[in-house]
Amino acid sequence: MLQAQPSTLPTLTEKQIFALKKLTIMGYLEGTSFLLLLGIAMPLKYMLGMPEAVSYIGPVHGILFMAYIMVLIITASKIKMPLWALPAGVLGSFLPFGPFIFDYLLKKQLGK
Repeated sequence: MLQAQPSTLPTLTEKQIFALKKLTIMGYLEGTSFLLLLGIAMPLKYMLGMPEAVSYIGPVHGILFMAYIMVLIITASKIKMPLWALPAGVLGSFLPFGPFIFDYLLKKQLGK
């Protein structure tokens, strides 16, 4: 007969779950702003000669990027993330769809 194995996934406290939710929200905001910048603002600037969109979306994306990195570091200190998580979160922020994929993999690893 099979016996139940003890779970190796960490149990998160309410504060840690809240920190993880903040990281998810910031990741989605940063990832969306990056996709808007790459998919709408940059083509408007370089294909249609309309640089205005970049001048609006670019600074917003920059602020969201810095906020995401700060929230990632704070969350990593509050939650015992796997060793791969912090570098993967930073690397993911430089790739289109990266924050979304990182969020999925991190939650899968943490069992959330």
